[in-house]
Amino acid sequence: MFRILLGWRYAEETMAQIPRVVIVGGGFGGLSAARALGGAPVEVTLVDRRNHHVFQPLLYQVATALLSPGDIAAPIRWILRGYANVRVLMADVVRVDTAARQLVLADGGTLPYDYAIVAPGASHAYFGHDDWAAVAPGLKSLDDALDIRRRMLTAFEKAEGEADHDARDRLLTFVIVGGGPTGVELAGTLAEMARRTIREEFRNIVTSRTRIVLVDAGPTILPSFPEPLRKVARESLLRLGVEVVEGTSVSAIDPNGVQIGGQYLAAGTIVWAAGVAASPLAATLGVPLDRAGRAIVEPDLSLPGHPEVFVVGDAASFQQGGTALPGVAQVAMQGAAHAATMIRRRIAGQPTTTFRYRNYGSMAIVGRGSAIADFGWLRLTGFVAWLGWLFLHIAQLIGFRNRASVFLQWAGAYVTRQRSVRLITGRPRDIPAGSAQGGADAREEGAR
Repeated sequence: MFRILLGWRYAEETMAQIPRVVIVGGGFGGLSAARALGGAPVEVTLVDRRNHHVFQPLLYQVATALLSPGDIAAPIRWILRGYANVRVLMADVVRVDTAARQLVLADGGTLPYDYAIVAPGASHAYFGHDDWAAVAPGLKSLDDALDIRRRMLTAFEKAEGEADHDARDRLLTFVIVGGGPTGVELAGTLAEMARRTIREEFRNIVTSRTRIVLVDAGPTILPSFPEPLRKVARESLLRLGVEVVEGTSVSAIDPNGVQIGGQYLAAGTIVWAAGVAASPLAATLGVPLDRAGRAIVEPDLSLPGHPEVFVVGDAASFQQGGTALPGVAQVAMQGAAHAATMIRRRIAGQPTTTFRYRNYGSMAIVGRGSAIADFGWLRLTGFVAWLGWLFLHIAQLIGFRNRASVFLQWAGAYVTRQRSVRLITGRPRDIPAGSAQGGADAREEGAR
């Protein structure tokens, strides 16, 4: 009996000695950190306000009705089920109390830690015009994608029943603000849908005359790509009928349209893809922030004065070669893996090392059979780049089911030019809550 009690006490003391690591965020950075610490002599708790991980590079394909939400998302618990030392907590972190070494949760609870990896991602940046968000939604989550899908498909449906010519033209005008990869891919895919997928399904409107305007305040779209590739992308968009407006800023947005430079353009659907801001959680870390609200970190990605806290991804401001690293998945994943390694080294009493980011290339798709790819040592355009984009993204998806489903969806869409999820789900604002249509939409949303 004495030996049993002694064994229990030893086990409790041993557990108390195991370092506690908390990871904030279940995106690319958070998952990479959790996997890197799987099997390590630490207790890991990953905290996220949602229960699922989303493959964000394909969100625009949900928004344009090519893929279903379940094709690009998976439950975080299922992803990390094979790591016995990792647990998942669905909660909203509102503050990182570095002095007390604990996370403060929205429900008033706290979560203590010995080490922390903060990877909360980013939010939309409207550059001081947060009121634009209601009429120009961004694309950061599944909810955003479904909202944009609803707005786009509803615009065509309303235009079909609209007798007034000017009102119909406004409904069939789509403005995408921001010429980065998301804006370009969204514009090209929307043009494909309007001009090819649904052109024979309406009787009172000609969907091929849909006006799609891509506007960017910078001198060029896709600024991170070399000029020859930007030119190819621009020409591909023009062939699809997309109007590309560069070097012109948006000064006003309202429910009826958008002010682009000196011209007011009446538009039924406006999508924001112009900028991102660091999560507000970065401001609670108590360290200097850059202009984008990101925490300025040490060379090993730890916080100044707090070597036990690491910040990665969109919340971290880190310069390499005099240039700030971009807020892309590669940076978040590599940074998270480095932070996990640094925690292992600190536990072992070893010094930390400087983070070095390796750029493996950038890609963007510009409609059916057209894409651009820049690997530094190799540049690809056209169909070859498009195939590379497809297979790379399929390989990066989590789970065999998602990979198989996306492959079949893409193959079917390429052969038939059809999209199987052109469903307007949710309850439109102009339908009473108790109506039959509203109930059907609500049931459909739940079913999917």
